[in-house]
Amino acid sequence: MATPSTRKPPPSACDLLVLTLVPYPLTSQMSDAATNAVSPFVSKWRTNWIILRTCIEERLVYRADFALGTLFRFLPIVTQIYLWGAIFAAGTSEQHAEIGGYTYYDMVAYYLLTMVGRAFSSMPGLTSGIATQVRDGSIKKFLTQPIDMLGYLFWHRIAHKLVYYGVALGPFVLVFWLCRSYFPPMPDLVTIAGFVACLMMAFLLGFLIESLMGLIAFWFLEVSSLLFIYMMLNYFLSGHMIPLDFLPAWAQGIVNLLPFRFLAFEPAAIWLGRYDHTQLGQLLLIQFGWIAGLFIANRLAFHFGVKRYSAFGG
Repeated sequence: MATPSTRKPPPSACDLLVLTLVPYPLTSQMSDAATNAVSPFVSKWRTNWIILRTCIEERLVYRADFALGTLFRFLPIVTQIYLWGAIFAAGTSEQHAEIGGYTYYDMVAYYLLTMVGRAFSSMPGLTSGIATQVRDGSIKKFLTQPIDMLGYLFWHRIAHKLVYYGVALGPFVLVFWLCRSYFPPMPDLVTIAGFVACLMMAFLLGFLIESLMGLIAFWFLEVSSLLFIYMMLNYFLSGHMIPLDFLPAWAQGIVNLLPFRFLAFEPAAIWLGRYDHTQLGQLLLIQFGWIAGLFIANRLAFHFGVKRYSAFGG
């Protein structure tokens, strides 16, 4: 009895773009002088711009659905504010009681700031997307075309974030304005610059961690169980669930050896003035070191993963 064939979903515009960004037909029509006039650097950035623009256009096709999903992510803010209000109300005064060095106002400000950090560092679908492409064989398009897979995914993710920020900027501004009384006075310019730098590097760190998780599929194929464990640990170890200051000293020592704290906890701690300028510089250097190490790990994982890849799927 014949089994029904499974149909793959139609390729997205960004997937089709990979198949069309092949320089050979273009260069065959150009003179040698014109080809040599285009430096590799300019050509690479031109390709990156095409990828970015096409992926943004793809995101905007379903802008209503994307916007609705983005706006619904703000609903947990209300429950978190009331939850921590109930916890602190058990003390002498909701505003002045402290838990782990945090007042109720500090906790609300901390939670809102971790939302900003997670908006930069979260990479929904990146790990599972890479694993799926390895498993069904569609990753072959990156192996046969002159397009770097990790570079393509990086610009694809930037496109996603740009559209997300465009949609979420208004709600973020509104929420922060309504909750402005919960925040301490505006920090100095050095702290603000450190906060922005930490957010930018949190994006890179989140991308590199999740892409490395996806590349594990070269060895295990199915990584859904591993991804679930990672997501649960990440939610806790990044400080999104509770401030990492609440942990005992021995647990904080372990967490400090991991990169997850830079995804949510550290950006919030910087804005709340937990570090002086010297400590801030040291913190950013450690974060940059993690980025460099994970970049090398990604390149090595892709290099050795491709060597053992057996072109699964069709």
